[in-house]
Parts: sequence; structure tokens; C-alpha cells
Amino acid sequence: MRTLLKLIAGLGIVAILTGGYLTSQLTSPYKGFSEPVFLEVKRGMTTAEMASELARSGVVSAPWLFVVARALNRSARLQAGEYHFTTAASPTDVLHRIQKGDIYFTELLLQEGLNIFDMATAVEKQSGIRAADFLAAAKNPSLIQDLDPTATSLEGYLFPSKYRIYRHTTAAQLTKQMTGEFRTQWAKMGNGANPHKTITLASLVEREAQRHEEQPQVSSVFHNRLRQGMKLDCDPTTVYAALLENRYRGTIHQSDLASENPYNTYKHAGLPPGPIANPGVGAIRAALAPAETPYLYFVAKADGSGGHNFSESLKQHVEAVGQYHRATKR
Repeated sequence: MRTLLKLIAGLGIVAILTGGYLTSQLTSPYKGFSEPVFLEVKRGMTTAEMASELARSGVVSAPWLFVVARALNRSARLQAGEYHFTTAASPTDVLHRIQKGDIYFTELLLQEGLNIFDMATAVEKQSGIRAADFLAAAKNPSLIQDLDPTATSLEGYLFPSKYRIYRHTTAAQLTKQMTGEFRTQWAKMGNGANPHKTITLASLVEREAQRHEEQPQVSSVFHNRLRQGMKLDCDPTTVYAALLENRYRGTIHQSDLASENPYNTYKHAGLPPGPIANPGVGAIRAALAPAETPYLYFVAKADGSGGHNFSESLKQHVEAVGQYHRATKR
């Protein structure tokens, strides 16, 4: 009897010691890599396959540790995606990260009013997508032609917002995500309006009105001029025409104003052939519902506020332009 009790006690001590060792191994941080590790958990991947990849990459010290951690958390749902490991972590912590879906991504912020050329530069700076690849995808209108059959590119329909992208996100995937967000926003406010005309006008408003509260007034000027058959004389359209012809030099020259390019609204009455930038919600709403004003002109204020002086007559406008030039020459 005494011998049996000793055996039972011995087995208990072994169990306690083994349990303590296992707990230590499962909760102790480990880092067997010198460079950051990117590891992709694919859909349908088994626990053994994950464990093998984690051990091979130096994220865990041995495959069996991750297998045991998983066995102790069998109800956990492991999520596919790419994970980024930079610091030491225990097998239990690694399992919890994959359970939470703590997937590696980059947040890409694209501001209102950028054209496709600006966007291409911004995308390359903030992600691994090359500017040339983004520009090529943006020049393909197929993603939006069901909504705007006349579109010759995605200009105007790449909605400015914050986007989550992954290391392997392609330019085509990003433009699909952006046009998808445009569709979502347009569905909320389009109300049956013509998307081509609305977004073209909204892009002019976005480029001219730095201050969002002025967008309805700027829109009213364009609407009033269109009703009267006046040319829009919108500087950003002249810049865009030069960009399309690869001749923009940072400032507007007389030759730009005289250009016969159809986007140059100093030469051609009515709206340009298409959007010149990608407007946000405020500019789109302003294009759909302009303020009711008698204004036909506006010129920037000289105080650097980004605001404008609005005028009803050409005489008032000439005076406002003169004030601007006198103030900026000081």
C-alpha cells in the first residue's frame, strides 16, 4: 500500500513538473529571426502546416509548441491573411494574433481634389504600388463605364478616402476598391442625376474651392455661367489640359490659356469633356445643389485664407482682381 502511494505521489510530481514546463514554453516570448517576418496563413491551411511555417521562420522555437497551443484552444477560429512579426512573442500570443486576424496592412490616405497623376505619386509614396502601374489602371475606364459610358478614364471616380491595402494589393485591386467606394457614396446622394456631368462639375468645384464652406458658392458661379452660355474660365482645367499633353511647367502660361485642348475652358464654353480631379462628398453635393446667388465671378483673397471674393458684375470682378494684385505686390 505504501509503495502504491509513493508511485501515485511520484506521478503527481511528474505531472506538476511537466505542466509547469509546458506552461513556461507556451507563454515565454521567443524570437528566432533577425529581420521582420511576413507569414501568410492561407485559407484551408492545417495547424501542422502553420506550425511548420512559424518554426521555419523563427516565430516559434518548435512546431509542436504551436500545435499544443492550438490544442488547448480548439474553439479558436484562425483567420487567413498575412501576418507581420517584428518582436519576440510566445506561442500563445502568436495563436491569439492569428485568432484575432491581426493582419498586416497599410493605411493609404488619398485627399480630395487629387487628379490621377497626383494620386499615382501619393500611392507610390505610401505603398508598394508603382506610380506607373496605378496610372495605367486609372486610365482604364472599364470599372465605371456602366455608370458613365462616356468615361475615358477613372478620373473623378476614384473616391478620396482612407484605404486599407496589403503588401500584395495590385493597382487594379486598389482602383476597384476606390471606384467601389465611389459607387457607395453616389448611391447615397446621386438621386438620378447624370453622373458624368455632376462629377465633372464637382471636380472643378473641388479644385477651385479650398474652403469647403465656399463650395456651394463656387458651384453657383459655374451654374450661372453655364446657364448664360459663358465660358467657365476655370484655371484648373487649363492645368489639366497641359498635364494631359505633358507640358505643364508648374504655372499657367499664356500658351496654356490659348491651347485648343478641349479641357481648356478659357477656349471652350460649357463643361470640359470629363472630370479633372476626384471630388469628395462636399463638392459633389455642391454640384448637385449649388447656392442661389447672382455671382458670375470669383477671385482668391490676398490674405492667404484660401477664401474668395465673389462678384455679380465684370466691373466688380475687375476691381476685386485689382485689389488682389495690389495686395500681393506688397
